Amino acid sequence: MHVQVLAARPGASPRIRDRKSLTMAVGPETPIELINRVYATLDERIGAMRDRLGHPLTLTEKILANHLDSADAEVERGESYVDFRPDRVAMQDATAQMAWLQFDTAGLTEVQVPTTTHCDHLIQAKVEAKQDLLRAIDTNEEVYEFLASISAKYGGGFWKPGSGIIHQVVLENYAFPGGMMIGTDSHTPNAGGLGMVAIGVGGADAVDVMTGFPWNVKFPKVIGVKLTGQLSGWSAPKDVILKVADILTVKGGTGAIVEYFGEGAESLSATGKATICNMGAEIGATTSIFAFDESIARFLNSTGRGSTADAANAVAHHLRADDEVLTNPEAHFDRVIEINLSELRPHINGPHTPDLAREVKDLGAEAAENGWPMEISAALIGSCTNSSYEDITRAASIAREAKAKGLSLKTKLLITPGSEQVRATIERDGLLADFEALGAIVLANACGPCIGQWDRSDDREPGITNIVVSSYNRNFPKRNDGDAATLAFVTSPETVMALALSGRVDFDPISDTLTNDTGEEVSLSVPVGIELPPAGFDPGEETFVAPPADGSGIVVAVSPSSDRLQLLTPFPAWDGNDYENLPILVKAQGKFTTDHISMAGPWLKYRGHLENISGNLYLGAVNAFEGYEVGYGKNQLTGETDTYPSIAKAYHEAGQPWVVIGDENMGEGSSREHAAMEPRFRLGLVAIARSFARIHETNLKKQGMVPLTFADPADYDRIGEDDRIAVRGLSALAPGKTITVEVTTATGETWSFEGNHTFSPAQIQWFHQGSALNVIRQNLSS
Repeated sequence: MHVQVLAARPGASPRIRDRKSLTMAVGPETPIELINRVYATLDERIGAMRDRLGHPLTLTEKILANHLDSADAEVERGESYVDFRPDRVAMQDATAQMAWLQFDTAGLTEVQVPTTTHCDHLIQAKVEAKQDLLRAIDTNEEVYEFLASISAKYGGGFWKPGSGIIHQVVLENYAFPGGMMIGTDSHTPNAGGLGMVAIGVGGADAVDVMTGFPWNVKFPKVIGVKLTGQLSGWSAPKDVILKVADILTVKGGTGAIVEYFGEGAESLSATGKATICNMGAEIGATTSIFAFDESIARFLNSTGRGSTADAANAVAHHLRADDEVLTNPEAHFDRVIEINLSELRPHINGPHTPDLAREVKDLGAEAAENGWPMEISAALIGSCTNSSYEDITRAASIAREAKAKGLSLKTKLLITPGSEQVRATIERDGLLADFEALGAIVLANACGPCIGQWDRSDDREPGITNIVVSSYNRNFPKRNDGDAATLAFVTSPETVMALALSGRVDFDPISDTLTNDTGEEVSLSVPVGIELPPAGFDPGEETFVAPPADGSGIVVAVSPSSDRLQLLTPFPAWDGNDYENLPILVKAQGKFTTDHISMAGPWLKYRGHLENISGNLYLGAVNAFEGYEVGYGKNQLTGETDTYPSIAKAYHEAGQPWVVIGDENMGEGSSREHAAMEPRFRLGLVAIARSFARIHETNLKKQGMVPLTFADPADYDRIGEDDRIAVRGLSALAPGKTITVEVTTATGETWSFEGNHTFSPAQIQWFHQGSALNVIRQNLSS
């Protein structure tokens, strides 16, 4: 599919013209003025795109058409890079630190689009909500003060710790049908549940938009998922995305937006849709989206955004795919998948990867075959994926019945409300009491165990194989508790609740029974959910801080002696020479996710300090060469075995640049740009892999590194531990042109292979100047 991009729409840019309008736009909800500005150009832009293409449009194409920036560029699905103008930026506290530090060097007085910072990642789960929150506020005081002050200085909205998980807060306040948002977290697509193109990016991408420049990305392919039938019984929206992950695998959505449609899609609640879009990150999708419908309108009205619902209803025909697309999807999507919701059964995926799927009823037999424990060590309900009012009501209905039938928990149960609004509402409606009556622990409104912020020191000894089940989205080794021996499985909240009552993985809530405290065998009824609170949402405590009308007098101080924050020094520009004689720091085998490259958990405390967080570089990498523990390799300067971060530091101090080599889908997982900034800081120049995850590849390019893929994937196997790498022809780097990589073996023999790249002309300037941020600085100064 090939088409000329249309002229930029009048007023398309969401740039803020004055501080007053900026302050309004980053308030506790998206103002109707901004939404009306987006909707005002739908007729013209969509109509022109449809005429130019000569065929009906998917919803994805409509929203992208309405946010295009360039008048001259060409777009081709999956091939060409295009500039867009997102309507807003959202950042969580772990990634916001580095993004704000980069923005601080740009020389602007305020952000150019509505931008919010959400404090959700730095709160560790240990005891219970109140104690954990107070401890986090004390432990992270320096970071929270930095984020609050820099947000105020540059016109960003600030959501204090305890506000809730960024994606739930965005869904309740900022997401709107037909809008476009980027967020510095891979699960930003959660907002697709309200019909928004919401894309996870690295902090450097966010800084592009915050400084008023367009956002550059490869024009996505579009995968259509047709949903028929209707969910019933124990099946939940979570099961839809678990099944899609089974079909597409962790990289099947790479370079594509997944668009859900059909009568089955319309039968889902808005928060159910959000769950499905959220976990689209686990299939590598650029984002996922549902069309605007009655369930989305109901959610908007329930969260106090009736004017947004009315505005969307007025342009509803533009907020869904054209009729011809829906009746003949195979002609308009790059791929079509069909799932009958009426036949879908409860699923549970894991361990170690979110696409390893089976029905819940089959897990016990598989556990026995693999020698996994039958007992469950912990059950967890919540996360940005499944912490809505509807999710909590379905799980609470089981808890309430269990108490009435004399059942008790057989394992620890942890509950995480998604936002302060959800927490206050479920407390008012007695749902928290239903969990607490069984002995469940309610955690703070934060990410907690989902991202490794879980202190289990009082719970169990590390290194012992154990199973946890959760309603989370990601289950890589060490993901939840930092323990590689923990086998993590993801499923729906109601299934987690049932398994917590059983305490075993070989329990099927549909057909099996449980023994109560009197020895009676009882069954669990089908869970009952309530889509939206009948009494409306209780906003709870006020946790939003708007920026002042004038932030010029605010001083953002970073202490030179701080171990949490560090001002940035720009990376050097390319010197114009080819790369020669580069040692291989790590050749990773198998999974090489961002959790392997830059671990979270205890390392989150250093997300604002590039030098200190580089102490975790590649700690989780599995060395492709035998004889090494995880995270260890050979220092080519000394011949000694050491940890990868120690070797990287030694190379850095010796002025020795190096290469990293990955396997399939390198950089799968989080959007964290630290996984690109750390290697660049430690003098990494080139990353070569069989394939890359989209965000990580972009992050590497943003920081001035050269990511290449083997033209022949088998060449990965030929590279030896002591080989040296040269990269030829960098001065001729151009779109579509391969790069020659020469390998010199330890015996002096040489061979070469071709490396593919995805650099666009604009991105080549990132490489030339040393980083995308260097290009921005240059453009702003001129």
